Amino acid sequence: MSRPADHLNRRTRAWIWPLVIGLVATLSWSSPAGADTSRTGLGDALDTILADPLLEGGAAGVVVADADSGAVLYQHKPDDRLMPASNTKLFTSAAAMGLLGPDYTYRTDVLTDGSRQGRVLRGDLYLRGTGDPTMLAADYERLAARLAESGITRVTGRLIADDTRFDTQRVGRSWAADDESSYYAAQISPLTLAPDTDYDAGSVIVEAAPGAAPGERPKVTLTPKTRYVRIDNRATTAATGSGSTLSVERQHGSNTITVSGALPAGSGPAKEWVSVWEPTGYATSVFADALARQGVHVAGATRLGRATPPNARRLASHQSMPLKQLLVPFMKLSNNIHAEVLTKTIGYETAGRGTWSAGLAAISDWLKKQGVDTGAVRQVDGSGLSRMDNIAAGRLSELLLSVRDEPWYADWYASLPVACAPDRLVGGTLRSRMCGTPAAGNARGKTGSLTGASALSGYVTDADGRELVYSVVLNNYLASSVKSLEDAIVVTLAKSGADRTTVVRPSAVPKRAAGAADLECSWIKPRRC
Repeated sequence: MSRPADHLNRRTRAWIWPLVIGLVATLSWSSPAGADTSRTGLGDALDTILADPLLEGGAAGVVVADADSGAVLYQHKPDDRLMPASNTKLFTSAAAMGLLGPDYTYRTDVLTDGSRQGRVLRGDLYLRGTGDPTMLAADYERLAARLAESGITRVTGRLIADDTRFDTQRVGRSWAADDESSYYAAQISPLTLAPDTDYDAGSVIVEAAPGAAPGERPKVTLTPKTRYVRIDNRATTAATGSGSTLSVERQHGSNTITVSGALPAGSGPAKEWVSVWEPTGYATSVFADALARQGVHVAGATRLGRATPPNARRLASHQSMPLKQLLVPFMKLSNNIHAEVLTKTIGYETAGRGTWSAGLAAISDWLKKQGVDTGAVRQVDGSGLSRMDNIAAGRLSELLLSVRDEPWYADWYASLPVACAPDRLVGGTLRSRMCGTPAAGNARGKTGSLTGASALSGYVTDADGRELVYSVVLNNYLASSVKSLEDAIVVTLAKSGADRTTVVRPSAVPKRAAGAADLECSWIKPRRC
């Protein structure tokens, strides 16, 4: 798209934008005669939304800017650091594109340092992971099949899992202990496995179907099928028409999953996604079973956490989709595990250390070069699951403005959820929001939800065709949800123009689908959004 020659390039605007904020901060929305009345109208409209009783006693940071010029059109406490929840993924995903590149891929290898004698491999077999969160049971099956196709039927040594690309810290800083068995807080390993194409790495799907008659045990199955997880089935089948009280929980520090409560007879099956304890062992166990099915017998015991010898040769390999494609399930479905894997990958690729600290340091350095005031940011994980993350709306807006000049921007922009787009991998966490409004199919943004913390930041085109950047971060409210306030702000922007403002009240925005208000809707399985 062409623009006048005297326009500043976007990277320059990103650097000067904090100065623009400082100048605008000296003005109030009751500006003296001659001030831009459209800004006064927009300010009044958004101030009215933020005064809604849903936010009473809470905190809000809001910034709206012209995407092309970087001019700030509205701000409310833009520098107040608040919990951004999954808006943290904006930082992580953009830094991953900038530091790893859109074509970056992961590889999972089968290697050996042994010698081949006919159909026998004398030595150890190594399964080496580099972080691929999209590995499925079928991918491990194909690796085993390639080994069998090469003619190997017996390995005299052991199966050794190499997960040394990352450190051994499996969960993020200050993640809630009661989330341990939740798939969205799964442990992080460079050697892992996802149960389906949502790519929730490090988890299994537990499905319970009621018995034929009350009093019978439900039938419980696992996806993928694995001996690594044990099911303790204490549940029962209740009378037809009664409510479900089914509970599925993994016991702390183990891979025993307890299924309790009741399912009514005649009801459909219930599914729960549950994290595993030690994903390296999980992936290796699934691969070992695949080897057995393919007719490859490994004589020795399985061993975890040992590095592959430098002289080992590759026998089979699987390559992941490129990062620009991985961004779609990552951002559309707000996948926490992808964010953390990418953070550790950034650490490994930039500093030779697959750690959170190395990855976060590199992300911070990259953001600073983009014009983000990282001295005013605290980021302790890649996903925003930690309640220690503190990011102001002004910093998120700085990023949203600066990345528009990047060569990979189109792919990154395409990964953002689209308001009211029904396809899960288009609309994502916004697929049920702002329907029937000018924001539908128009607004793109990253959502964020934790108890008492909600955020929405992204891009929307106004009634004049002008692209706007917006960031809304809301904290410390007692209402069950403040998503209607976020939606009202974005719909107001979509309905308004430079010379007129159309105020949209939160009550006038169609309500989103019901679900737990303190979690991202995509985390509430099965497929609430």
